[in-house]
Amino acid sequence: MKKAKEEMVLSEFERKEISRNRVYKILPVIAIILLVLLWVAASSNPLSKFPSPAAVWDRYLKLLDRPIKDLGLLGHIWASLRRVFIALGCAWLIGISFGILIGWNKKCNALFGPIFTAFRAVPPLAWVPLMTIWFGTGEFPKVLIVFIGALMPVVVNTQAGISNVIKEYLDIGTIFHANKKQMLFEIAIPSALDAIFAGIRNSTSAGWMVVLAAEMLGGKSGVGFLIVRGMDSGDYPLCLLSMICIGVVGYLLAIVIQLLERIICPWTRKKSA
Repeated sequence: MKKAKEEMVLSEFERKEISRNRVYKILPVIAIILLVLLWVAASSNPLSKFPSPAAVWDRYLKLLDRPIKDLGLLGHIWASLRRVFIALGCAWLIGISFGILIGWNKKCNALFGPIFTAFRAVPPLAWVPLMTIWFGTGEFPKVLIVFIGALMPVVVNTQAGISNVIKEYLDIGTIFHANKKQMLFEIAIPSALDAIFAGIRNSTSAGWMVVLAAEMLGGKSGVGFLIVRGMDSGDYPLCLLSMICIGVVGYLLAIVIQLLERIICPWTRKKSA
């Protein structure tokens, strides 16, 4: 009898959990519908210059027939992504290594920490004038600006993860006579993976935002360039189309990073479950 009651309570709990999960899946759809309705309402005013969904769709079709700078929409998106991928690869490699260095070694933290803290306070776009003077307006300065913007979150989170490793873990390593290399690579770094991936997520979003701003300041390709092109020519549907692409691509990048984190850190799936 008692077992039957427990099964009934468990089944009722499972039904509530299933219904709750269904609600969580429906809510994003409702949010998108409300956003589209708000968009339609904002563009329905005859005095408003806000482009309607139909105007944005027509601009997309026009862009397929008449590319800008010999590139269609996907070509401009890929131009921005290529810059971001190059910058992120370098930022992750250098940022994780440097974060581990200053988070694990107190002398290195005392030597490089203040310098990094000072540079971290400078916004990435503040480097644009110097980059333009030193390297012109080609591809390299854009990638370098994105690298600077993506580097800081990786270093900060990696340093925090390494320096805040639970002391009991290190004590266990000491009990088993682990050397410094084993303590770092087999205890500290695996324990800090959550923090490192938090930095990777932040650096990805930061890199995507910075590259768009860099392209808006000077460039002949990319989604940021399309926004400037639309603004200069009064082509507001092109501006809004580019903004929609920015949001969609940013969302897809976040999903890819999340999947990568679940593969490398499978325990994060259990935490979120």
